[in-house]
Amino acid sequence: MDPVKTAPFDLGRGPDACLLLHGFTGSPWDLRPLGESLATRGMRVVAPRLPGHGTTPEALLNVTHQDWRDAADSALASLRGHRRVFVGGLSVGALLALGLAARHPGVVEALALVAPAVRFRGPRMAVIRQLARTPLLAWAKPWADKSGSDICDPVAREAAPHLPAFPVARLRDVCALQDGVGPDAARVRCPVLVAVAEQDHVVDPEGGRWLARRLTGAPEVRLISFREGFHIIPRDTSGPRLSDEVGTFLDAWRDAGLSPWPEEAAPDAPPP
Repeated sequence: MDPVKTAPFDLGRGPDACLLLHGFTGSPWDLRPLGESLATRGMRVVAPRLPGHGTTPEALLNVTHQDWRDAADSALASLRGHRRVFVGGLSVGALLALGLAARHPGVVEALALVAPAVRFRGPRMAVIRQLARTPLLAWAKPWADKSGSDICDPVAREAAPHLPAFPVARLRDVCALQDGVGPDAARVRCPVLVAVAEQDHVVDPEGGRWLARRLTGAPEVRLISFREGFHIIPRDTSGPRLSDEVGTFLDAWRDAGLSPWPEEAAPDAPPP
């Protein structure tokens, strides 16, 4: 992967900020159109590159889901001082975003969960998920090939940076994040937008609907379903509509309260 193309980004200026988290084997490139759209609405938009991502398959060998969580916590802490902070995530990034809202109630003002990787699509992935919980799969097949990004639009698909392979052991970390979805959802107290793609080949859109039903503590839950496009919604045919929906949703909460971030609510960055 081209490290320049997959680099983190920090766009826009304004009193409010939005943190965007990419998915497993992805990079900030996947979220750039959404980030640019939100920046034009007068927000600062930050998208870090998660540990092990965006360079080589080997970079994923020595990271875990805890490293990804710590990176998300650090990114959120870096936005301290903004009037209101929102968080969005794509796929596994949506699970990390959900965890941030659960761990930092009163800090994350609203969530946008795009194609959340609550469960994989198809019986084959269900079997792989079970095998991934043991060392057996990683021992028998240490690397999984990856042919490309799940994008319908041919131009975007051709331009998409992607890892040619990833360590199968990292699927255990994805499973660990999936296992936390139910408990995390029950602790969320902010408004949530959930967006799913019906033709997603990676995650089951029913998982997104399942998640939406379990956000019982959220003051508002908005579920959007896209009939066109595949998993990487921000870069696909429904990307402009997604950007508009997310921007409109967050704008509705930007002026809901004007108090600055309370000192006692601000998250601390994890220790080095």
